[in-house]
Amino acid sequence: MSSFLSETFSNPRLQLLATAAVSGATVAGLILGYQALEREERLSQLKSSIPSLSTENGRSGRLNGFGASSESGLDLEDARNMALAKRAQAGDFDEELILEQLARNQVFLTPQGLQKLRDSFIIVVGCGGVGSHATATLARSGVSRIRLVDFDQVTLSSLNRHAVATLADVGTPKVQCLQRRLLAIAPWIKFDLRQDKFDGAVAEAMLAPWEDGRRPDFVIDAIDNIDTKVALLKHCYDEGLPVISCMGAGCKGDPTKIVIGDIGTSKDDGLSRATRRRLKLLGITSGIPVVYSTEQSGEGKAELLPLPEEEFQKGSVGDLGVMPNFRVRILPVLGTMPAIFGLTAANHVILRVTGYPVTYVPGKARERMYEGILTFVQGSEEKLARLFVPGTTGLKMPLTLGDVAFMSEELYRGRSILSGIPTKLVLIRWRKPETCSMVVIGEGKDEQRCSTIRLRDLVCMTKEEATRHEKEIFKADKALQQLYDEETIKRVEERMAEAEKYEWYRT
Repeated sequence: MSSFLSETFSNPRLQLLATAAVSGATVAGLILGYQALEREERLSQLKSSIPSLSTENGRSGRLNGFGASSESGLDLEDARNMALAKRAQAGDFDEELILEQLARNQVFLTPQGLQKLRDSFIIVVGCGGVGSHATATLARSGVSRIRLVDFDQVTLSSLNRHAVATLADVGTPKVQCLQRRLLAIAPWIKFDLRQDKFDGAVAEAMLAPWEDGRRPDFVIDAIDNIDTKVALLKHCYDEGLPVISCMGAGCKGDPTKIVIGDIGTSKDDGLSRATRRRLKLLGITSGIPVVYSTEQSGEGKAELLPLPEEEFQKGSVGDLGVMPNFRVRILPVLGTMPAIFGLTAANHVILRVTGYPVTYVPGKARERMYEGILTFVQGSEEKLARLFVPGTTGLKMPLTLGDVAFMSEELYRGRSILSGIPTKLVLIRWRKPETCSMVVIGEGKDEQRCSTIRLRDLVCMTKEEATRHEKEIFKADKALQQLYDEETIKRVEERMAEAEKYEWYRT
């Protein structure tokens, strides 16, 4: 062994390769180190180019490491606003002045409607481009108790769409930025700031009643993360909390296509589609109003694409950002669109809280269709079970209307997998089970019979196609290849594999 190693290391070619590898690693390390130093230098130059703020301009100190105002000195105007807010929230503010500020709203909503708004308690989850505009509108309209939930901080790239943030706010928590700016407009507002990440584990605490026991009159969902959004909407749905959800504003540019409708009608953007799918798997097929855009993608329009490598190497993405190199994908967002989404959501909340007449975009009224499909599945499963256990009836199904809605509408896009026909749709097993597809628990009067059907077993067909499938595959024991071509079978297998992935979200 030692002689082998000795011969190996004495080989000039291997020595050359080893030297090249070490040299390459060294050069790569130097390049990466140089890029990091260059970025820090650019960042320092950018911050240094911002003039220092003295007490003559109403602020003391320079920008901190995040590019935000130093907390060692308090903005004189902010100090004045905070002092006024402290007095106003204690009741030391002329009521006539408040009503004068809200006079236009009062004429529109009536004095009774405005009073309802002033007494309300609204929660905004997500304080970025959408949430900040919604919050600013609520504050200007008279809402007196607002809870803000957001874990993030203002970044330089936030400024193209945030309602109130300025360059001096970069690096500060978004919830504090909103409170600070909006108290200068309506000092009587009481804010409850929750700088934390929302998820299912903290939902109860984040959406808890105000300190006087008042439940939220409305919750605005302005979250752009699917898992968090679904957790929020599921909690509100289960607890009966009024909520409106804002779908994706990214890649949208036509303000005339923004509408409010039921979650079952939203479409044409990835966020609404993914949210709708997940909610249906949790049994929620309707009952949640959403703000969404019906705008279709097309040639020449913005698309969600990875950031080109040459752009990422420039390092400009993270300049003045709280977490350098955090964003490796840039979502194309026209600054006006998040504002319109947020304003639309706030408008809906104001009208609902005050009792002003408002209607949704007509829904698809599909619940009855889902019930019919579920009944067909149950009947088909009972027929299968009777092939093994004659006389089987009363078979229970491990499926919900949400499962049916997801499979028929989302996975199969409301069309037959065989013909593409969109009418008289049903769900049916694709393969005949090799053994009895029924589980029996208990005996006598406590006996329970349940089908073993799973989402991955089902395909969508027209009723006529399903009747033929039952006759040929289940009763005549024909192979799938005898009835369907290779392309159809492959297409079905792909959809069934997708259904298997989504089964995880049912729990």
